[in-house]
Amino acid sequence: MDTFAVAICLGLAMAKSNIKKALIVGLYFGAFQAGMPIIGYLVAMQFAEQVIQYSHWVVFILLAFLGAKMIWGSFIKEKCSDRECPATPCTDRKCPKSIQDTSLKPTKMIPLALATSIDALAVGVSFAFLQVSLISAVSVIGVTTLVLSMIGVKIGNIFGMRFKSKAELAGGIILVLLGLRVLIEHFLG
Repeated sequence: MDTFAVAICLGLAMAKSNIKKALIVGLYFGAFQAGMPIIGYLVAMQFAEQVIQYSHWVVFILLAFLGAKMIWGSFIKEKCSDRECPATPCTDRKCPKSIQDTSLKPTKMIPLALATSIDALAVGVSFAFLQVSLISAVSVIGVTTLVLSMIGVKIGNIFGMRFKSKAELAGGIILVLLGLRVLIEHFLG
């Protein structure tokens, strides 16, 4: 569900979603959600305890940073005019498609995918002790995440088209709140 919420946030920031963009988001999130249990399974108890001990801080920092960046971006006035756009990518939904920033670069997607899947490392550790069929479990996890992420991108984009910078602000707030939730759950649970 975290990946679904983050996919919605990504869709909010997109000028226009299409199947390719939704698939890219779904593949990142699906691969990480399926890959982390495999890593946890293989590492089992050797290093997982140390990673899990600090995972809540890693998740919080990544999501809070990316959320704050989205919130900041929602307050910046768009500099594109109806007739021309700047040479660098911008996020104005009215800019020509070729120079819009779709926010699907690996430098943005990998931290998001990592932040939303780091808790799956612990799931992989439990798979090792429960003697779960690893291939079938991670296949279900990966495919489910892929599909839900694609749906999230579309939902976010529909709202983003209607509400523009307010949607980006909401997306940033959601990311920060997701990070806070992970932190609070760690300290309460």
